[in-house]
Amino acid sequence: MNERIKIDLGARSYDIHVGPGMLAEAGTLIAPFARGPLPVVTDANVAFLHLDRFLGVLEHAGLEPKPITVDAGESTKSFFWLEKLIGELIATGVDRGGLVVAFGGGVIGDLTGFAAGILKRGISFAQVPTTLLSQVDSSVGGKTGINIPEGKNLVGVFHQPKVVIADTDVLGTLPRRELLAGYAEVLKIGAVRDADYFAWLEQNATRALHGEHDAIVHTVAHACRMKAHIVERDEQERGERALLNLGHTFGHALETATGFSDRLLHGEGVAIGTVLAFRLSVKLGLCSPQDAARVEAHVKTIGLPAAISDIAGERPSPDVLLAAMAHDKKVKDGKLNFVLARGIGQGFVTDAVPVDAVRDVVS
Repeated sequence: MNERIKIDLGARSYDIHVGPGMLAEAGTLIAPFARGPLPVVTDANVAFLHLDRFLGVLEHAGLEPKPITVDAGESTKSFFWLEKLIGELIATGVDRGGLVVAFGGGVIGDLTGFAAGILKRGISFAQVPTTLLSQVDSSVGGKTGINIPEGKNLVGVFHQPKVVIADTDVLGTLPRRELLAGYAEVLKIGAVRDADYFAWLEQNATRALHGEHDAIVHTVAHACRMKAHIVERDEQERGERALLNLGHTFGHALETATGFSDRLLHGEGVAIGTVLAFRLSVKLGLCSPQDAARVEAHVKTIGLPAAISDIAGERPSPDVLLAAMAHDKKVKDGKLNFVLARGIGQGFVTDAVPVDAVRDVVS
């Protein structure tokens, strides 16, 4: 039932372990990389549900875990919490030969990986993702960072983990909204790169999201495998890896406009952004309306928001969204790069997108 996916990056290669019950194996999998104090960074929600058990597993393997708990939520990806976390990591006594463990969702992985990447000019870290979003996306590939008022993930480093341990059993403790938000990163991979996987998701996603072991393990493992292949060819997003940003130019702008608040979870922004990217592709004559309609229908069927009007509260204006896009890290040479599609599984990156067309789509 469990699967292991290898990311081949030479000296920075590592394995992703996916399956039910993987937390019980975490001590054995982490031990080869740990030395001395082992900081374990988590948030208050994960700590309440899983921390005592996880610490017990690590201790049983002869490790010295030092738990650090931060606030839950996207607002924790900030300079304030980065500085606070670095201070707490130093207090544990971890040195450059040690290891830091990120035990939580995407926020914890991004914040902890960034802190580890810059503390003492780089300390190794391990990813133990506890949300669907982090298991299929943010824990894989070494992107770390924080948000600033000008935009999402604008400050960060590439810092590959030593190992990724994804226990699909813990997904059963997620609030439904958070589980669905994570699924947006799954459907994105099929929509941009793998039409067969997208078709499989149309038939099986409901089973996966209800926790059927074979379906959820295949969902997570295949998404990780697809991302691993892309990261191997383009570790620092100089080309092909940018395809994984399908929906993110729109999604990040929506998150910025809504203040990185609970009004819009990251995955919800990606879901809306993916629908908008296909809609923009149709508008530019690149994609059939039928493929765009399939993507939108699947987003709605799963229960994710599919339109800007689905976001609670005041609707962000087109000018606000365009201004947020102008600060996006995907801007190169003054031009905004979009991931568009010629059909399901046929994504591509372009900067030849008229601003008026973008405005029409977000209006």
